[in-house]
Amino acid sequence: MLDSAGVGYQAVPANLDEASVKQRMESADEIASALAAAKAAEVSAARPDDWAIGSDSVVSVGQRRFDKPASREDAARHLEFFSGKPMQLTSAVALARGGEVDWSYVESATLHVRRLSAEFIQSYLDAEWPEVGYCVGVFRLEGLGVQLFERIDGDHFTILGMPLIPLLGALRDRRLIPG
Repeated sequence: MLDSAGVGYQAVPANLDEASVKQRMESADEIASALAAAKAAEVSAARPDDWAIGSDSVVSVGQRRFDKPASREDAARHLEFFSGKPMQLTSAVALARGGEVDWSYVESATLHVRRLSAEFIQSYLDAEWPEVGYCVGVFRLEGLGVQLFERIDGDHFTILGMPLIPLLGALRDRRLIPG
């Protein structure tokens, strides 16, 4: 997304125990925000003169939250559970410098999963596995994952994993990209 928006960056992974952060939080908003902030703060602490962007997404269906599938079989079980239900996708982004979070934003979208047949799930995973194994909702909207849904309510970039429009505004406000 940053490439397409013309934002220069260097990808630096955060060394973060996500499970411990998730245990302390209740809502999807809190989890996504805390993880995005922790990632940005951790990377910026190691590079104090640089701004760091952290982001994270949480998928909830009903009262149940989902992590990335551990296996193809786990992905199939996720898709079976999602079938015919609304999926709440919450994405957060944070900016930090010198180990301190300066700005954060969280937004949610609702993706209405159509009824998925066992045949569709298997053919979908035949085509998309293992790439969708890295995606918390077991889909890539820019690929065949769009076929999972009958309706989508929310911002496209939030669904892709990061509320990009608000982030671009925050970068302009800090004069990190041209205004």
